[in-house]
Order: sequence, then structure tokens, then C-alpha cells
Amino acid sequence: MSDAPEQILVIKHGALGDIILATGPMAAIRAHHPQAHITLLTTPTYAKLLKKSPFADDIWVDSRPKIWHWKRMYELLRLINSKRFTRVYDLQTSARSTMYYDFFFKKPEWSGLAKGKLQHNTPERKTLHTIDRQKQQLAIAGIQHVPAPDIRWMSADVSDKKPADRYAILVPGGSAHRPEKRWPYEHYVMLARWLVSKQIKPVLIGANAETHILGAIEDEVPKCLNLCNMTTFEEMAELARGAVYAIGNDTGPMHIIAAAGCPSVVLFSAASNPELCAPRGDHVTILQADHLATLTPEAVQSAIKL
Repeated sequence: MSDAPEQILVIKHGALGDIILATGPMAAIRAHHPQAHITLLTTPTYAKLLKKSPFADDIWVDSRPKIWHWKRMYELLRLINSKRFTRVYDLQTSARSTMYYDFFFKKPEWSGLAKGKLQHNTPERKTLHTIDRQKQQLAIAGIQHVPAPDIRWMSADVSDKKPADRYAILVPGGSAHRPEKRWPYEHYVMLARWLVSKQIKPVLIGANAETHILGAIEDEVPKCLNLCNMTTFEEMAELARGAVYAIGNDTGPMHIIAAAGCPSVVLFSAASNPELCAPRGDHVTILQADHLATLTPEAVQSAIKL
């Protein structure tokens, strides 16, 4: 009888908010298979981050080649079959990740949408919040306890970025191709001024796509600390642990901030459904308006309990 550990594959490609929501299921899988060798298949964007997590022994990068890029697809097929996986937890459950079931020469048990005894095909799965949906998926696979998103392992030295005084994080950005998910920058300006009046320093977080917006807010409110394109995922988490509040759009960094335990107000338009994908927790407040321009700064201020 072989003493080799059981081989488990977990698939999770992204996006950032979904990665954070999946950390609870990843922790549950690790706890359910304590002696197994767990491999996590993810995209290049999140491989470096997840390599620091306690959830997997190996991180494999999936560049998700187009189906007609036969050479790269063959390399992926060969990679998947390089280990004798006995079970796969497909936390992505996309058409693409489900297709990977057909890549296996020897079929493993598959927790996901592929047909088999562990198939997650309940009629309500599409109406469940991501957390509840993945809990149900794992319950079918025999995992009964799934913790909340767990990012305690995400830490960093932010002594060169963290304000000495009280501060609140503002996340005015989001997908550049989804402008309807962004609260108007003018409203963020008014919110930042209100925070300054409360002796709270606004800290602006974003990436390259938000350079103009964050710069415009800083121009209007010079007491802001603009950290545009200056924070890693781990630094966001660490800054969130010291903030008195965070306010931001429906975007990935707000999932990190909320999972770090920071009191948070997350702003949703009709473009997405918070009942399916919002950060969760007693410390999280969701505000939604069909058009975010109609959500007033005063309404957001009233949701902030300082």
C-alpha cells in the first residue's frame, strides 16, 4: 500500500472579490484533507498572492489559453494529468473550468458542475450568494463546516504608508469598463471633506485605472493621502486593520478590506446584485441605488457609525 499523500486539485481563477470569498472554502478543503497534497490552479494575477496562503502546497498558473491555441491547451492538459488527482474542487464553476473535467485521462471525483456523484446541480445554486453556494457545493462533497473568508495570512509592513492619526480608506475605483459601478468622484470629494472635518484622514486606494479619479479627489481635498498604485493586496489588508472605516464601490479591494474586519460601507448600483456577491459581516453595510449618482453623500455619511 502506497504511503504517498492523496492528491487534491482546487480550481479558482478569479476575480479578486471571488478569490477573497473563496478563502473560506479553501480553508475548509485544507481542514478536510489535512494529509493531502493540495494543488491550486489559478491565474497569473493571483498566483503570487495565493502562494503565501496556507491553503495549498503547490500553485499552478493557468493562463487560460484560447481553445484554438492548441499547443498551450496541450501543455495545460499535460500539466493536469501530471499528478493522479483523486478529487477536484472546482470553485470557479465556469464553462471553462467545467470543461477541464474532460482533460483528465483518469477521471477524478469532481466537486462542481461536471456530472458525477458530487455534482452541484441544485435548482437554487444560481440564486445563492457566493458564500452560500460554495457551502452547499462543499456539503455535497462531505465538507460540512466552511468558515468565513479568512485572510489572516495576508500581512505586510505598512509603516511607510499608514497615517499616524485616525484614517478612513476610500476606494473610488472599479472596473474601467463598468463606469455605472462607480460613485461619482464629486461625491467622494464631499465625503472626504466631511471626514477631514471629523479629524479623520482620507486614504485613497486604487490602481493605474483610477489615477485620474484619485488625483482629482486629492486636488480638491489636499489633506487626503493618495496611495494610488502604491499598495499590494497584502498592504491593503494591513491598512484596513488600522482604519476606522472604509467606503468604496463594488470592487475587489473592498472584499479584502471587509475580510480584514474593517467597518465598511460598500456602494452598489443596479449593475450588480449584492445578494449574490457582496462582502459579508456584521461590520459591513451595503447601500444600493439603481444609479449611484442619486446616492447622496449625506446618505453615505449617515451609514458611517463613528
